[in-house]
Amino acid sequence: MKFSESLKKNRDFQHVYRNGTSLANRFFVMYVLENQLGKNRIGISVSKKVGNSVVRHRVTRLVRESYRLNEETFARGMDLVVIARVSAKGITFRQTEKALLHLAGLHRITAADRESDLARNAAANRKPDVACREAGGQTRREE
Repeated sequence: MKFSESLKKNRDFQHVYRNGTSLANRFFVMYVLENQLGKNRIGISVSKKVGNSVVRHRVTRLVRESYRLNEETFARGMDLVVIARVSAKGITFRQTEKALLHLAGLHRITAADRESDLARNAAANRKPDVACREAGGQTRREE
């Protein structure tokens, strides 16, 4: 992973759980929190409810690989925690990838979403030099 590292400490997971936003789909729950580091940190949690050690590690590997292959599509500077649901037990790679990208889209943390949000905010905050006013059905410029 070029632009990312792993979340490993319990306090980092707890910080994301407490302060981040969460959205879910059929297979995963994703918590997202901005981290001001300029790189992403991803943590993956798979409960014993999902299955035995082999199943849990398989799901973890699928999520990590899906993220790694799509890393450029994620905006930078985020802490991500992905929690596998029990329904993820028999998940395929394609389903994992689709579910992960679906959650990224819902959170609006893809690079394209961030750029469009920044452009929209910049346009909203920009004050025009010449005010335009609609009067009598026609647009008239005032200086």
